[in-house]
Amino acid sequence: MDAWLALLLFVMFMVGTPGPANMIIMTGGAQQGVMRCLPFIGGVVCGKLILNVAAGLGLGVVLQEHLWLQTGLKFVCAGYMIWLAIQAWTPSADGKLGSAFSFPKGLLVHPLNPKAWVMVLLAWTDFAPALGDLGMQLVVVSATFAAVQLVFHTAWCGAGQILGRAFDGSVLLSRSLVVLTVAVVIAVLLF
Repeated sequence: MDAWLALLLFVMFMVGTPGPANMIIMTGGAQQGVMRCLPFIGGVVCGKLILNVAAGLGLGVVLQEHLWLQTGLKFVCAGYMIWLAIQAWTPSADGKLGSAFSFPKGLLVHPLNPKAWVMVLLAWTDFAPALGDLGMQLVVVSATFAAVQLVFHTAWCGAGQILGRAFDGSVLLSRSLVVLTVAVVIAVLLF
């Protein structure tokens, strides 16, 4: 139980703090509202599930042994996150769900998010071994991330929706959130 509580606190801190995914989700909330972003949030959660299973089955070890893969992946990740943010540069004028906030694009957010890789690899190396056998680790780590993500990503989206309403769907707000997202991605890439 102590091992799971430690994992839970770690996941809450990592998922709840600003990062590329939360900034993009907040942008979606500002442009589309929470209800219209639920498919995107679902994609983001499923993408992290895939990432957790892959890391639990050994992908993290492969990346640790081949630093050139880590470096290449970091730049591909940053490129995708910046591209996705730029897709939200101009909000949809007709109020229809923008293609930037679809389930498939959400699915790729965490597998192509440098912060997600760091948190998943830390969860698997620092917390998972104390949770039991591999089957138990896969279930507990993946379910913990999924539950926490549903809460925090929805909250970030809701905060975006509140900002969107406060600024009356301002293009300036949307573009400011896009710039903030790109800045966060670059910061994650550099540090």
